[in-house]
Amino acid sequence: MKLEGLRVVDLSVFLPGPYLSLAFADHGAEVIKVEQPGEGDPGRHIGLSDGPSTVFFRNLNRGKKSVVLDLKTSRDRERLLELADTADVFIEAFRPGVVARLGVDYATLSARNPRLVYCSISAFGQDGPYRLRPAHDLAVEALGGALSINLGADDRPAMPGIVAADMLASLQALSGVLMALLRRERTGRGDYLDIAMHDATLAAVPNGLGPTFTEGRQPVPKEERSWGGSAFYRLYETQDGRHLALGGQEIKFVRNLLNALGRPDFVPLCEQGPGPHQRPLMAYLEGVFREKPLSHWIEWFKPLDVCFAPVNTLPEALDDEHAAFREMVLTGPDGRRHIAPAIRFQDEPARPVLREPGLGEHNGEFFPDPPGR
Repeated sequence: MKLEGLRVVDLSVFLPGPYLSLAFADHGAEVIKVEQPGEGDPGRHIGLSDGPSTVFFRNLNRGKKSVVLDLKTSRDRERLLELADTADVFIEAFRPGVVARLGVDYATLSARNPRLVYCSISAFGQDGPYRLRPAHDLAVEALGGALSINLGADDRPAMPGIVAADMLASLQALSGVLMALLRRERTGRGDYLDIAMHDATLAAVPNGLGPTFTEGRQPVPKEERSWGGSAFYRLYETQDGRHLALGGQEIKFVRNLLNALGRPDFVPLCEQGPGPHQRPLMAYLEGVFREKPLSHWIEWFKPLDVCFAPVNTLPEALDDEHAAFREMVLTGPDGRRHIAPAIRFQDEPARPVLREPGLGEHNGEFFPDPPGR
């Protein structure tokens, strides 16, 4: 596997850091998850469980090793330093300043292990006026403007369905860590990464900044290309209260659908681009799609070359024939399900270990006596 032979020491909890180290574990690296005594990673207890830990925890921490260290004790801090001496990657997600107080900051660890790639993930980064603010995904999305363009039918900010700030920060971190490891092959030295969820959120809307950068104003989502201002990039309700999505604005798709409906006269509205002038077409399509249930439209669209999709529930999405063909849901020997790695290599593909570690399960592998002594 691509990352076999690498050792990752991960102090992070919840989602962004563990998702980063999950990619390493799935692709062959040894990931040592350092957890606090007692509760361990709070993710062990978040949400529903069908086994020794929750679905939340196992889908982020399979294939890792767990050690318990009490970093309030000098002995366990020394143990962590010894682990970091042997590591290629070190991940932490404390608030800025915590690792320095613990004596496991980048300056300390890199002096002992110059090849170490050290990644800090935080809400707002290691500097700046918000650096010490507590925040999880929702507050970061709010401050980063993402919620202002994530509006419901009432034009009010809606709760996001995906923890975008968490996931974006994690994927930016993965890219950065791999860049640093590649550079290390040439220089022999590691590097320090300061990954902020807020930065990752701001960087995620390059396609929507036209009104802001050119006119200094807030976009009107219902008039913008990607957020509802186009009849062919919108959600429509069907007769049975379900929904479908039209997701392609290229004129060839517009013509294909409108010709099939016998209304090519609407094509010129789409040729003018997104905006309020498309409202008559939107109203027409709303009426058409409400005439039949979603199952009808799924079959009706099959012969057409149009960007169409039903709005699936999560169970439907996981049971979809394409997801099944791609083996996006894996079943472990104990019968519990896991989401498969999304990174696919032709050679040396991922081989995820479909089992999460018990809290402190691997202490004996690394330390001869109990933590804290």
